[in-house]
Amino acid sequence: MLFVTCLNVLRNALLLAAGLPLLACSGDDGDTRGDGTGLSGASPTTMSTSSTTYASTTAAGTDTTPAAVTTDDPPATSAGTTEDPTGETTGAPPACGDGVVDDGEECDDGNDDDADECTSECLAAVCGDGVVWAGTEECDDGGESADCNDDCSAAACGDGISNVAAGEACDDGNVDDNDGCSASCQLEGCGDGVVQDMEECDDGNDDNADACTELCLNASCGDGYVQDGVEECDDANGINEDECLDTCAAASCGDGYLQDGVEDCDDGNADNTDDCVDGCVAASCGDGFTQEGVEECDDGNNVDNDDCTNACEFPCGGKFTTNWCLQNGTMQQFTKCASVTNGGNTCVNPEIRYGNVEGGIPRSHGGNNFNAWCQQLGFSSWSGQVTYGFRSCNAPQGGLFGSSSYDENVWHWTDWQDGFWYNEQLDWHGCNGSEITQITCTP
Repeated sequence: MLFVTCLNVLRNALLLAAGLPLLACSGDDGDTRGDGTGLSGASPTTMSTSSTTYASTTAAGTDTTPAAVTTDDPPATSAGTTEDPTGETTGAPPACGDGVVDDGEECDDGNDDDADECTSECLAAVCGDGVVWAGTEECDDGGESADCNDDCSAAACGDGISNVAAGEACDDGNVDDNDGCSASCQLEGCGDGVVQDMEECDDGNDDNADACTELCLNASCGDGYVQDGVEECDDANGINEDECLDTCAAASCGDGYLQDGVEDCDDGNADNTDDCVDGCVAASCGDGFTQEGVEECDDGNNVDNDDCTNACEFPCGGKFTTNWCLQNGTMQQFTKCASVTNGGNTCVNPEIRYGNVEGGIPRSHGGNNFNAWCQQLGFSSWSGQVTYGFRSCNAPQGGLFGSSSYDENVWHWTDWQDGFWYNEQLDWHGCNGSEITQITCTP
């Protein structure tokens, strides 16, 4: 028994020197102190701190002085836990916020302040984690938002960061217009509502009927767009023979432009005595409009024995005409007019024929009897109106004067040189401005 006890003492001394836990030997009766107390209830894997073992007598019977052997306390682990001699940990487990960076933690500053560089979840603070890092970030919405850029700076037009969530299409770091990116951080171009260089206008819409077209050009006649309240049409060409004029007015009769396939004529006036009458129709006999210098009359009917023949001429008698009309009572002397006016009562540039010789030009003379001449042509009398001017009387034409002698004894027109000219050539050709150019008779 003494031998076993000595072996246990020696073993425990060696174990303590090696820093290992004290163990009972196989077959030990459990009294590890040798004092007969039998403390066999001690754990086979742990020893209480400051345990003491006493020496026993040797085999020679010599007593030794009790030697006290003291073991150190096992080392402490993190967070106040204690490691026992077997290497296992006892006490509170590792936790975020204990101030010690454990496995799985990026940091641990021992607090739950999310605004510093280590979050309450022991993650290193970074832009985009949804937590504003005080002094470093202006905002953090976990990504780009209408109020926060993706670099955790407060979103603002002109900050140089294009923020789609904030409605920005661009951001060139300034709030200047006319540089490609507007002061509202929108791409500049036609239709943005801001007049840029090379734009005449920009009303921010694509309505081509207002004063600014979708091409950012001022609306104008010829641009191909009909401007409301300003243009009637706009066919973008300078052709005036189609349905839209180059003034952007709808083509119409009287505008002075002949519309192909629609109008016969268009002289731009409302005068129905010329060669183009109402409706832009070419003047013609029977249209009801007397064409000046062409027709003597036009009653718009096909009745030939009324006051206007179907040839648009006055019948002889009571009207001047452009046809030869017999001067009643004479020997085949006739009068015709180059044209008639005043409803057939005025003859312009009268010409006289005698027998078969034409070309007689009546001139101013004391023997002229205008009242007799008017009555021979069917009028009641002469109106007293006659005008003179130069008319050519070159051969075969010749000048005339009025007389009741020579070829017959009734008043008639006679050759200015010798008086006679019935079926004879005219002899005098020295017209000088005293020729009758117009005479008016009374119906």
